[in-house]
Amino acid sequence: MSGLLDDVNQRTQLAGYNRLEILMFRLGGKQRYGINVFKVQEVIHCPPLTKLPNSNPIVRGIVNIRGKTLSVIDLAMAIGQRPLADEKECFLIVSEYNRVTQGFLVSDMDRIVNMNWEEIKPPPKGMGSACYLTAITTVDEEFVEIIDVEKVLAEVVSMRMDVSQDKINEGSGFDLTNKFMLVVDDSVVARKQIQRTLDQLGISSVVAKNGREGLDMLQQWADNEPEKLEQNLMMVISDVEMPEMDGYTLTTEIRKDPRLASLYIILHTSLSGVFNTSMVEKVGANEFISKYDPDVLGATVLEQIKRFEAGNGEAA
Repeated sequence: MSGLLDDVNQRTQLAGYNRLEILMFRLGGKQRYGINVFKVQEVIHCPPLTKLPNSNPIVRGIVNIRGKTLSVIDLAMAIGQRPLADEKECFLIVSEYNRVTQGFLVSDMDRIVNMNWEEIKPPPKGMGSACYLTAITTVDEEFVEIIDVEKVLAEVVSMRMDVSQDKINEGSGFDLTNKFMLVVDDSVVARKQIQRTLDQLGISSVVAKNGREGLDMLQQWADNEPEKLEQNLMMVISDVEMPEMDGYTLTTEIRKDPRLASLYIILHTSLSGVFNTSMVEKVGANEFISKYDPDVLGATVLEQIKRFEAGNGEAA
């Protein structure tokens, strides 16, 4: 399995072409699940774990990997299934989400598949708030479920959700009547986190669940309500990983449309790595922010409000 993850630099070349690679695994049954390879640092047989008293039962223990101590989450339990059996027979996926290295316990590894984001579809409607899927796809004529890891972590790992009072005070000095921001993210948890930050700063928002939906919204406004783009939309805040169209491709498509090209775009994602800066420049995004720090997002939003105000309604 380690050989599959050696050539990370080559995999980063997929970014910007609406492609991704999915690491597939199982959680004690036949169903296959997946996460983006970009978030995976390594996959190893699970070493002995140190149990923590009074910890969340989903956390099976902690382990030291290459000098880093990380908690190990039973991914089956985290999505509402039975706990995985013998840890010694399981695998550990070491990954980085939201600037934190995290271990996920899985029962079996499958393989890595190279796909187009257009092949990744949103989960069926009506699955409700208990759904732990952010997308689905088909491999070998079988469904593969892409887990909403941000939802899992939000339920297990304590995160600060509120903007500091000084940022709130700073936001109160602007006239934001009829102004809004477009939030594009496939994770319901991430959308709520961003909206919470914007709400605390007194900013309205409109949400889209993936890049395709976000681009459709923007183009419809350009066709029918161009003044909304010119006078009211201050910023697009987009995730990178999304079904149908990723954030890099969304940014590229926005820059190609002369009616949208001047929009200010933040890529706000749990992806990390050295390629991000170059990818932001390549696709033409204005900024990249790692999830999730409400003050960092809030400060970036406030700076764009100042630019927007100074430009008399035109994004810088």
